[in-house]
Amino acid sequence: MSSLETGNEAEEKAAQFLRKLGHKILERNWRFGHWEVDIISTHQEYLVITEVKYRNTKFFGEPHTAVNRKKQRLLIKAAHEYVMRHDMDLEVRFDVVGISQQDIQHFADAFRPYE
Repeated sequence: MSSLETGNEAEEKAAQFLRKLGHKILERNWRFGHWEVDIISTHQEYLVITEVKYRNTKFFGEPHTAVNRKKQRLLIKAAHEYVMRHDMDLEVRFDVVGISQQDIQHFADAFRPYE
């Protein structure tokens, strides 16, 4: 299986997982310039921007640890653009879903915008 297929499969698992938690999926693989947001959903009173990370081994660490400061900044910029384009009036939350061969971990409110 190619890395693209593996990534798509992981994102589908994450979307199914989030739906079970009550998320309404608005977008998958939403693009802003060169950046991509894996999943955009609404949950309760939040617009949720979710980054999905898959690892087939823990050699390089847990999947969620791959969402570094640079990736966070890009997600924050993309979220801002999404809110502006769609004239949304919801508080934004940033989640991370880490998927390994063994399990799915959901980190709600994994990080916050910072200065």
